[in-house]
Formats: sequence, structure tokens, C-alpha cells
Amino acid sequence: MCGIVGYIGDNKAAPILINGIKRLEYRGYDSSGISIIENDTIQCEKSVGFISELEKKVNGKFNEGTLGIVHTRWATHGAPTIENAHPHIDCTGKISIVHNGIIENYNYLKTKLEKEGHIFKSETDSEVLAHLIESCFEGVLEDAVRTALKEVEGAYGLAIISLDDPGKLVAARRGSPLIVGIGEREHYVASDVAAILEYTKEVVYLDDNEIAVLTRDNLKTTDINNVPITKRIDEVQWNLDKIEKGGYEHFMLKEIYEQPQSLHDAMLGRFEKESNLVHLGGLKDKEDDLRNIRRIIIVACGTSWHAGLIGEYMIEEHLGIPVEVEYASEFRYRNPVIEASTMVIAISQSGETADTLAAIHEARKKGAIILSICNVVGSSIAREADCGIFLHAGPEIGVASTKAFTSQIAVLCLLTLFLARIRKTNSVLSDDLACKLKEIPKQVQTILDRKDQIAEIAQLYSKSDNILYLGRGYNYPVALEGALKLKEISYIHAEGYPAAEMKHGPIALIDKNMPVVFVATTDNVYAKILSNIEEVRARGGRVIAIASEGNCEISEMVDHVIFIPETIDALVPILSTIPLQLLAYHMAVMRGCDVDKPRNLAKSVTVE
Repeated sequence: MCGIVGYIGDNKAAPILINGIKRLEYRGYDSSGISIIENDTIQCEKSVGFISELEKKVNGKFNEGTLGIVHTRWATHGAPTIENAHPHIDCTGKISIVHNGIIENYNYLKTKLEKEGHIFKSETDSEVLAHLIESCFEGVLEDAVRTALKEVEGAYGLAIISLDDPGKLVAARRGSPLIVGIGEREHYVASDVAAILEYTKEVVYLDDNEIAVLTRDNLKTTDINNVPITKRIDEVQWNLDKIEKGGYEHFMLKEIYEQPQSLHDAMLGRFEKESNLVHLGGLKDKEDDLRNIRRIIIVACGTSWHAGLIGEYMIEEHLGIPVEVEYASEFRYRNPVIEASTMVIAISQSGETADTLAAIHEARKKGAIILSICNVVGSSIAREADCGIFLHAGPEIGVASTKAFTSQIAVLCLLTLFLARIRKTNSVLSDDLACKLKEIPKQVQTILDRKDQIAEIAQLYSKSDNILYLGRGYNYPVALEGALKLKEISYIHAEGYPAAEMKHGPIALIDKNMPVVFVATTDNVYAKILSNIEEVRARGGRVIAIASEGNCEISEMVDHVIFIPETIDALVPILSTIPLQLLAYHMAVMRGCDVDKPRNLAKSVTVE
């Protein structure tokens, strides 16, 4: 993994490919490379580091080629080197491939191919594909791809070109996202629509085990057995300005400041006019099934898992339905018990998270109803679920999720209200939750207006080596999320805990050099959290508190306090996470970190 762009058409390929792959820099990578067919040869350039290094090598070359592929790699098999960078080329120099995913049986295939005389130049699993296609090639590229992939175990998003079958770009997908863009006498392939949005809004989303053959004038899609498939053409609904910084220093900062709008958009059109009743179009056909569910399992990873924990508290409090939240990466590797009337909710910003996708496959085999909560229309999880809710947060470019997280919480609140309506549960609780949710976008803006105060606190602690985040109840997942944001982008070691668990180990770490962030809003466990603050103070720890407006006593107990507006407990996490996002952002910038592209991380984790 991580980024793929391919082009075939009447225009010069190199500028389109380089521009497209630069649009995918946010996904994380450590090397890059490009192959273009020109002067009856496949010409290839590779570089380690930023795409700007590849641009220098490409400058002045590829003046005629109109067919090519480009890739950014995030190292899995083998270190970031020129040899391991994609594209990979077969022994004849006539087939070039780029690949996202992991080939699980590559050792077996490599051994077999080496015995046949193939010579490998890299440590990667991906190079196996180039040689395997070469061994199957008999004049028609897609036939060779189809035959080769029948031997492959694992995941792939794949783009291939060949000198011996010119005028053709072949793409294949299993478990790793791939999109075809349609233009006028030109076609594109990309792992993310952001790469091609400048050139076309008409796209086709490939499904697993599908192969697309692209020429200048035609798109043909089949399955791996060469059975033709008619694909629907979708139109991308957002514009190019959504994936540009718009004057902000970083995408992450832009996305933090977009949250009043993204939260508004999450609710838009989902409340009845002048009413607190929620209607969710993506669930309309499943109302009877959802009315009768008796148990909910939420599967997710990372930030989405934290949102799932908040959803668990919310649904159990307001609906009385038992909820479990599972790491998707663990769910499929045990034998989960799924009874009749169980709903599995899959939460994923990208809708392509490999572990979450695998978890819903396991849940479906056991008979669960699958509901997706995703941000990306046309994503794999959204398409494979029985029903779903989109976040409508707009593209999120920063690797560290911000606006998608708060939108996930808002959508889980909408889901709670929707289930309350169709199940006819407590209307008083529901009315209060709905009214308070509608106030949230404006309340978020008031916190963003305090950015200078938060930046000043960040300055004081930006050289810290360790920070502890503590919260209780609804704010325990916020503590986890705050710690994750900080460690992701600043590389400061940070841990989140339920505040009561501090005495069971973490308290040993506290001294005058240990900052502790408490999410201490005025809720039903507020008195308990004050006791935890006193325990930290008694050991010399420095305390930063996120507290509710109007709380006069807490300022006397802590070193710094950031106030947030009052709301009901279930919605506090949307507000209390905003200062933690800004705190992490400013500390990372002050430490000289690249907040949009943190080291070793990718935006969408499409391999296990």
C-alpha cells in the first residue's frame, strides 16, 4: 500500500499521474515510483522519500507517453528503498505493476517462480505479481491477470500495463479499494477519488474479484472468471476545494475548524421539520428488522472504536439494548457468539478499513444484520452492509481523524433517536437528547474561539515526554481519544485511562514532570473525578482540566482549565474532544512534526 493512480487517454500521462499521486500524499508513504510506456519501452523512475524527489527525476522526461501508472508505498515487506519501491517490472521488461495490499502466499509463489527461472530484484511480496502475470501471459493482458490472480491469496488493488498488449490499462481488486474514473477519450484508475477529482467526477467503484480493462474509449468489467459485469456510474458529490487547505497551515487544523459545519451536515435533513423525530433514509428498508433487535455489537478500529464506546453508553442509557464494542482486528479471530436479532454496527471513516471489513464478513456468516457508519460514499463497508448511515463530513485529509470522530458521535446519537422512535421508547429522554444535539454546532464554535488559550497551554507542555489522560463515564473514551491524537501527531507518549483505574498502576508515574489531562465536566461522576484530581495534586502532578462553564471551584484545584459549554452527558464527548484536538495539534506543530503526515501512519489501513 498506499496510493495508486493510472491513466490512459490522449493527454500526456506524466503530469496527470504526478498531480494525482500528490493528492494522495496525506495517506502516508515512504517511497514512490512511476512507469510510462514511451518509445516502445516501459520507462520507470523511483525515489525514496517525498514525491518531490520523484518529480525531480521525472522533470523533462516522458514527453509523449499517454499510458502509465504511479504509486506511493508504505513499507510492509522490505525497507523503503529504490529496489522495493513500486512499480515492479517482470523479467522481460514488458509488464509493469503497482499494488496495494498483501499477498499472503507470496513465499510459495516466489519459490515456484524462481524455480522457473524468474529473477527477483526486491524484498516485496508485490513483485511476485509482475512475474506471475509474465508467466501466464499469452498475448492478452487481462487474460494473464485473470489466470495469475486465481493463484493469489491475500488482498490487492492492482494496476498493470504491458508493452505486448499496448493501449490498455488493466485494474483488479480484492480487499483493497480501487476506483475507475471516466473522462472524454480517457480513463483513470485510483485507490482514492481525491487523486482524480480534478479531472472527472464520474466514477465506477470496483468490487472484490473484479477486473477492469481500460482503453481510451472503453471500459469493460468482468469477474475473475471473465463473466461480464455491468457497473453503475456514480457522480462524486464534493468539489476540489474540499481537498485543499483553503488558507490553513495544515489540513488537520482546517478539519478541526470545519466541525461546526460537519456536525450541522451530519444532522441536515434527518430531523422532521419543526420536530425532534429522526428519519434515516439508509435504514428505511430495514425498520422492521431494527425494531426487533435485542443486542448490538459495534466493530471498529482506532478513533472509530472510541466513538463506538460512546455509542455503547448512549444506546444502553437511552434504549436499554445491550451493546458490546469490539476491536475489529480481534473479532474475526475468535468465535464470536451472534444470536438471532443481533445487529453489528461497523464504524469506519474511510469505509475501507481491512479489519472492519473482515469483521462484517464474519458477522454476516453468523446471520447478523450489518449497519455501517462511514464517511465515504461508495466505500466497501458501505456497499457490503445491509443498511447504513453516512457522516456527510466531507473529505478528511489529515491522517489523525478529527471531524469524522465528532460526526461519528453525532450519527450514533441520531441512530439512538431513530431506534427510540421506531421502538417507541422514552420520548422525554429522546426529546432532550434531540434538542441538545441541535445546539452542538454553535457550542463547538465557542470552543474554537478559545484557540489562543489552548495554544498557550500547549506551549508550556510541548517538551513533555509523557502525558496521562483521565476521564470517567462518557468522558473515558474522550481520554482515550485525546491520548491517541497526541501520540499520533506529536510522538509524545500518552495514555488514556478511566480515572478510577489510575490507582491500579498509572499513579506510580505521577511526579512534578508528569502533566495529567482530566476531562472533568459537571456530570454524575464529577465528585469522583475531583477526588482523582486531588490524588494527582498530592503527588506533585501538573493538572490540565476540561471543565463545564460555570464551574467556579475547579480553577482553584488545577493548573489550567479549559471551559466548554454545558450539555447533557451523552453529548459532552463532542465538546470535550475539541480542546484535546487543538492541544495535540499545537504541541505537534511546536515540536516541528508534520501533523498531516505523521510517521509510520496511513490514513486508511487497508491491510491487516
